Amino acid sequence: MAIELPEKFKEQMKDMLGNEYDSFLKSYEYKDKSGIRINTLKLSPEEFKKISPFELSPISWIPTGYFYGKNDIPSKHPYYYAGLYYIQEPSAMTPASVFDVAPGHRVLDLCAAPGGKSTALAAKLEGKGLLVSNDVSNSRAKALLKNIELFGVRNALVLSETTSNLAKRFEGFFDRILVDAPCSGEGMFRKQPSIIKNWEQYGTGYYAKIQREILPDAIRMLRPGGKLLFSTCTFSPEEDEQTVAFILDNFKEMSLIDVFDEKDKQYYDKCGFSYGNGRYINRDDYDFSKCIRLFPHKVEGEGHFLCVLQKNPDALAVMSPTEKINGCRLPNEVSEFLDNIKFNIDKNRIISKDDRYYYVSYDTPRLNGLRILRNGLLLGEYKKNRFEPSQALACALNADEYSNVYNLSADDPRVIKYLKCESIDLPDAKDGYVLITCNGFSLGFAKVKKGNFKNKYLPGWRLM
Repeated sequence: MAIELPEKFKEQMKDMLGNEYDSFLKSYEYKDKSGIRINTLKLSPEEFKKISPFELSPISWIPTGYFYGKNDIPSKHPYYYAGLYYIQEPSAMTPASVFDVAPGHRVLDLCAAPGGKSTALAAKLEGKGLLVSNDVSNSRAKALLKNIELFGVRNALVLSETTSNLAKRFEGFFDRILVDAPCSGEGMFRKQPSIIKNWEQYGTGYYAKIQREILPDAIRMLRPGGKLLFSTCTFSPEEDEQTVAFILDNFKEMSLIDVFDEKDKQYYDKCGFSYGNGRYINRDDYDFSKCIRLFPHKVEGEGHFLCVLQKNPDALAVMSPTEKINGCRLPNEVSEFLDNIKFNIDKNRIISKDDRYYYVSYDTPRLNGLRILRNGLLLGEYKKNRFEPSQALACALNADEYSNVYNLSADDPRVIKYLKCESIDLPDAKDGYVLITCNGFSLGFAKVKKGNFKNKYLPGWRLM
């Protein structure tokens, strides 16, 4: 076996898996597989397959997910920069995929960086409702923000806060909360063997304690009848079933519920899903078979655990009041630019801060004092009596939602030059801010004046 697994870990897995243990060990000899998840805010999986340059095969349990060929490099293709897909480990796609999020919900992704689950939740919202994406690490939250913007999400609030501070502002506020909790990472040993050293240093109890500090705050932020999805990328019963038992023991308003109905369960069984087990923690008072486990010897992915808990609809309802948004006065240059945008913008939802203009949700509590990376969609910046539209706005626009578009094919060498922030020739381009698209999908802005081209692609995002 190429990876040297700790003996204590192997003993745990042998106890959990019994006669499946040898198959589990054998799976560590195989190379891990990566996938892409299609951004349905921009196109359907069927539409992507028609234009895909990759060798695709479906991930059976992810409706929007595909494995790509061993010679494909999706991170270098212009479609990646157009936000058409997210590169993600297949098992990690599962929590957001099975969570029943619908347009109009208020959704919190509590431990969100780098954004794989947040972008999937945003796609389910279809631009309606509110997505709050949070990560306590400011550096990780910056990567989260980039992925939210690259995906063209218009209705997100991105924060970098402790869960206790959030709970004070968002009490009883959310319909759905996803907690992909910090964990020892046992399920990722094959993909990232370096995690083993961290596991040996900290063990599983260290992370179980963190989980049990975070989850009470999440429960406080859940409305009566709301649902919480708890997930980890570890096999450890101490961090999985035992943490679920901690919730059920201490929060009687919470119930463990089925993730999907019986018909869907039969399908996922065929995909290789496994389930939780009270035997692992010597508890038979809760139905841990409602929890889901993914093992690398049964699915083409790494290890994962998840379950869904629901707050009693009759639980005491305490909800943080939403903040009234009054909008702001727009300079003429800002209004004139926004007239070029063809999706319906309610100008009463535009606020300004430090000469930047944001399109925000009405559906938000008071945010002062919180560490905000982005509130809503950044439209652009007003400086020196002119308005410069943002990269985030470019990503959020479909080609038919802007009045001045210049389309390039994916194999046009000018696309790569543009993504490298170089100058390109655009014959017959109209003066003003031009939305550069690749096969009809937005990449970013350029500015043209009397034939002179200025590349406005965000330098920090440029193709290296």
